[in-house]
Amino acid sequence: MSDIDKRRLSEEPITYRITKNRTVVIYYKGKQIKFLKDREALRLIERINEVENNITELQLLIAKITGNFKRGNEKLGKNK
Repeated sequence: MSDIDKRRLSEEPITYRITKNRTVVIYYKGKQIKFLKDREALRLIERINEVENNITELQLLIAKITGNFKRGNEKLGKNK
C-alpha cells in the first residue's frame, strides 16, 4: 500500500455480508451504505478472497468500492 492513512482502517469500521444469492452488502459502523450484485459483486468476492488474511488491505479494498459516501454533513444530524 502507498502512504494512505491506515489508522482508521485498522479499527475495522467497514463490514460486509455475502448473501446466499452472491450479493454483497457493505456496512459502515453498522449502517448499510452499498449493495452490490451481479458481476460487480462477484468481482469483489474474488478480491476479498485474495486479501482476507490482511485486515487493513481488506478494509482499504472495501473502502475504495464504497467511494466517497461521506459528504461532510454527518455532524449536522447529531446537533439537532
